[in-house]
Amino acid sequence: MYFAALLARTEDGWEASDTELDDVETLSDLTDLAREVSDEDTVLVLIEQEDAWFGVVRVDGEEDPRIYVSDAAAAARSSYGEILLTDELLGRDPGDDDADLDSLDLDGTEDGEPGESEDDEEDQGSVSGDAVSHSPVGDRYILADLGVSEKELLALDEGDALSTIAEALGAAEVLETVR
Repeated sequence: MYFAALLARTEDGWEASDTELDDVETLSDLTDLAREVSDEDTVLVLIEQEDAWFGVVRVDGEEDPRIYVSDAAAAARSSYGEILLTDELLGRDPGDDDADLDSLDLDGTEDGEPGESEDDEEDQGSVSGDAVSHSPVGDRYILADLGVSEKELLALDEGDALSTIAEALGAAEVLETVR
């Protein structure tokens, strides 16, 4: 089950709106959707797949969007997650067709064989051009100036992350109205 909402910071505080992502196919579409809400203020797009992953896209006026995804591998298996997992975010060269998400080894082992070598342990938590790990990716400081530090963001549990973020922003009540 998915949930997506827009939080826009205004002079009067945060305003929330439930949003449908059915017509959103790219990060550019998602950014345009956020800018329709407010083209000057900070807008946060909050997306979660229950108990699997969550993502935050921050749009500040005309600046490029900033993205954070809690679990890249889980998000890669989701149509909404694929929107957020850009080549840049995953550390791949743009347009690298060899790193198609459908062909990725998402369990972190070679050829799907169980087991982990010492080299795998060192690389765990990093994203290569050929694999997506179960680690967070993106801008870990995306909410730092709004009251959620990098450490707090990384410690969030996927099950209640958006509520915790909204509470830290002082927007818990408005988010709950659209949930």
